[in-house]
Amino acid sequence: MDYRELFKESNKEVEERFLLTRERIEEIAAGENNGMNEKIQNYFKKTAQLLKKCAEDFVCISSDVWKSRSFEQLKSENALFYQDILPQNYGHSFADPAFAVQELGEEFGRILSFLYTELRSERAFVFEQNLEKITILNELFLEIYCMFEEGDVTYKQIKDTIYWFLYDYADDWAGYRVRELVDPALDFATSIIMDSALSDLTYLYSYGDYISEVEIETAKFLNSLTEEEISQIAETFTEGYRRGFELKGVDVSKKDTVNIRYPIGFERVIRAAIRQFADMGLKPVIYREALNTLNKRQNLRIGYISTDPNPQYGYDHRFDNAIYLDKRMIDRKLSCMRKAYEEYEQEAAGFAGPACFEVFGEEPFEPVNKPESYHLSERQQILSTEYSSLSNELLNEFINQEERSFTIIAYPVPSIGENFPEIFEEIRKVNTLDNEVYKEIQQNMIDVLDQSEAVHIMGRGRNMTNLMVALCDLKDASKETKFENCLADVNIPVGEVFTSPKLKGTNGLLHVTEVYLNGLYYKDLKITFKDGMIEEYSCANFPDEEDGQKFIKENLLYNRETLPIGECAIGTNTTAYVMAEKYGIMSKLPILIAEKMGPHIAIGDTCYSYCEDVRVYNPDGKEIVAKENECSVLRKENPKKAYFNCHTDITIPYEELSRITAVTVRVVESEVMHDLAEERVEIPILLDGRFVLEGTLKLNEAFEG
Repeated sequence: MDYRELFKESNKEVEERFLLTRERIEEIAAGENNGMNEKIQNYFKKTAQLLKKCAEDFVCISSDVWKSRSFEQLKSENALFYQDILPQNYGHSFADPAFAVQELGEEFGRILSFLYTELRSERAFVFEQNLEKITILNELFLEIYCMFEEGDVTYKQIKDTIYWFLYDYADDWAGYRVRELVDPALDFATSIIMDSALSDLTYLYSYGDYISEVEIETAKFLNSLTEEEISQIAETFTEGYRRGFELKGVDVSKKDTVNIRYPIGFERVIRAAIRQFADMGLKPVIYREALNTLNKRQNLRIGYISTDPNPQYGYDHRFDNAIYLDKRMIDRKLSCMRKAYEEYEQEAAGFAGPACFEVFGEEPFEPVNKPESYHLSERQQILSTEYSSLSNELLNEFINQEERSFTIIAYPVPSIGENFPEIFEEIRKVNTLDNEVYKEIQQNMIDVLDQSEAVHIMGRGRNMTNLMVALCDLKDASKETKFENCLADVNIPVGEVFTSPKLKGTNGLLHVTEVYLNGLYYKDLKITFKDGMIEEYSCANFPDEEDGQKFIKENLLYNRETLPIGECAIGTNTTAYVMAEKYGIMSKLPILIAEKMGPHIAIGDTCYSYCEDVRVYNPDGKEIVAKENECSVLRKENPKKAYFNCHTDITIPYEELSRITAVTVRVVESEVMHDLAEERVEIPILLDGRFVLEGTLKLNEAFEG
């Protein structure tokens, strides 16, 4: 189906309103003299020119004129739209709150920067041919313009206008986002993937997203691979998804849809994956990263994405919701979301979970904290965490977490360097390592850990880690196990054993000299645990220690005062580690791969959140019983205290490790008094970055070349 047909009726209903807004916007773009402050007028003129261009492009696409443009024409047009937010131009863009405040003043700068940013999202709706959303955004712009034109406008009036705009249209944003999550009929991206001639790279410009050389070179590279090679890459991805259901004992054939998240440029692989998912009876649900402020979660990008034209731009606007976030708005959003879930209840019930195809290779991003950016008040921070909990409860009400699964895999992009083709091939090999080899090695490790009361992790050199992680107890060691023997199924590549630790008794310091988490770079990250809860934290990203603590609280604790330890794992993929060292890409690896290359600690929920009652077994037949902790055990009586709706893995690389030991207590007889006493024994698993436990020594072969 032509995607334009989806909005044909609603577009017709708003066509007259759109034409009226277009005419007025063209007048403002021409620079009419209305006696307004010169700098304010310049802001509205520039913003109107952006909206005028969106209107023109909407007509071009709807009339198919767009299809007649050459690759170079489309490339030039794409660059023109995004040029003002690129790093070299951003400091003179109204999208930059610092520049906006400088130009427009303290009173109006921040909020008009927010407005400019929100209106930039029109480009997506231009390509999706959603005239209704374009029209209501145009109307918001004109309403605020008229307030300035009439004079004596205040910040509160603008803020109230934005607030009630978002409140009134919450169905169109928050409610519609729910539909995007579950309804395969919204097939804009699917149509591009399945119907385009992927050998003709003009298809890249069909999304409306920023297209850099990364997307172009990625697509060119994938076009050089054979169908067999493409199919194998896709099969590793889709088979991991299928095995996830197998491990949970869930029949995937009873599900209808799979959410595919991917980077633009990988369409050949995703097309093959869609066909393979179809063989499982699953249709794709593919949605764009959130663009509207009501749907964003800080600066996280979830959905299909392209290269970020400027990570600082998203970071500067991560808390724009401070403009409107209050209890009434949260209730309104949840009400609209519930209404949408009820309308698409059948689609939600058939949702099988996400399949995430990620990329890596970009330069690590070190953000600049700008005082001109919005920040949440203490009350809003509390409301934000409450909303996160309530929205997840709502999702779980309509999508049974026990009946869904996921998979995630990652590949490099050309920005990783001149060795991109070689690194791509090495990652392909890493992603397809032999499960059977690792299954046996990891089981040897688990056999020792199952007899232990704790895991002791210590750093060396600059790394000051000294962390004792308490383990759960087993009632019947012949049938139960504490650690999952994690192979290449939902979490690709192979290579870790992990558990949900006990909180009480988990104490000490986790230190990583540098790490890249959720798109942000952390230097000398230190987290201290007391009985499993974060007690202190710091990093060296900023000269002022308080700025570093604020950075961690916002981006790792998501504005909470504390989080529990949710996971303790030992990564065993030394092959990936040696490969990363060989090509000098350690700092560019995603946590998905990095977590398999050393021990890692996760903060937030356990790996089994919302699925604690699903019985899970290791390949040896033993049931995994360490699936909850002292927080998640509260899930039936108080879900708000049980779950935190986040899970962030933090890995210590092998070269920063002094030791990992399994700590056990044994009863011994005193030589002098001949009475019985308890003695703590630490069994080494890894010493000075190398595995020493019997049955795991094969892992060191990768280090030896």
